[in-house]
Formats: sequence, C-alpha cells, structure tokens
Amino acid sequence: MELYLLRHGEAGTRVPTARDSERALTASGKEEIEKVAKSLASQKYVFDVVASSPLKRAKDTASIVNKALKRKGDVEEWHELSPEGSKAAFFKRLSKLRPTAAVLCVGHEPYLTTTIGEVVGMGGERLPGSRIVLRKGGMAKLVVVRFTPKVSGELRWLLTPKQLKRLA
Repeated sequence: MELYLLRHGEAGTRVPTARDSERALTASGKEEIEKVAKSLASQKYVFDVVASSPLKRAKDTASIVNKALKRKGDVEEWHELSPEGSKAAFFKRLSKLRPTAAVLCVGHEPYLTTTIGEVVGMGGERLPGSRIVLRKGGMAKLVVVRFTPKVSGELRWLLTPKQLKRLA
C-alpha cells in the first residue's frame, strides 16, 4: 500500500474561548495548500482514498487537494486521524483496504510523525539523535508492506511544502 501523509496547512492561532477543532486555515495556509495541491495535480497523483481528521483545518486541507486532483470521491472523515486518535484503529482501517491502494491521509502533529516512526520500525518513538520533521503542508510517502503481526514498511520520501511546490 502506498500511504501518503499530509500535514494540514497553517491554521489560525489558538484562542482560549474557541474550540481547537474549529480552527480554520489562515489565508496564507490556504494559499500554500492550493499551491501544493496544484503541484500534486501536475504530477498526476491519483488516490483511491482521501481521508482527513475531523478537525476543520485538516478537512479544509483535504478538500483543497481533493478538488485540485478532480477526484470523483469525497473526502472521508476518519476519527482515527484526530490528534487523540488510535493508531491501532488507524492501521486496522488501512489493513481493510486493497494492498495496492494509494491512500492520502491529512492530519496533525505529532500524530503523523509518530505514525511514520511506527511504520518504519522506530516504534512510534524518537530514537536518540533521530528526528522526523513534517512541516505544515509537508507530505510523506510510505510503502506499507504488512499490517500483521505489526505494521511494517519504509519511508520513500518526506518533502516540505516548498519542495512539493517546486514539483509543478
């Protein structure tokens, strides 16, 4: 399975009186994601599934990408991708898809980088001297080779938004 992990774009500042789940993309965050999405479209990326965390900033990011790719399918909302989501449930859900599927998941930090760590055998924890950084609007491609008895795969690439935009 090809698993693409995209971090949502820049969102508004946290305000104590507002719900974090409703924070929207800023104008610059939306603009950056639109450029990233345009670049993905120019590279002719095709995803069988586009899934998003239920938080507004992630859903908006996924919708921008989905629209730019002119996908017929809707963005699926997966609670497993929320910041407090269960990775075990996430991997179980992925395991039910076709082994040849290309899946784009839009979510948050540190959930996404610990997911990368689990897939590549770091156990979802940071090893001394190692660090995976997925910037807002950045994307990683993993190839998952198995889900049982434990998820396993490899990191193919990890790109910043600036690098993604240069692909166009």
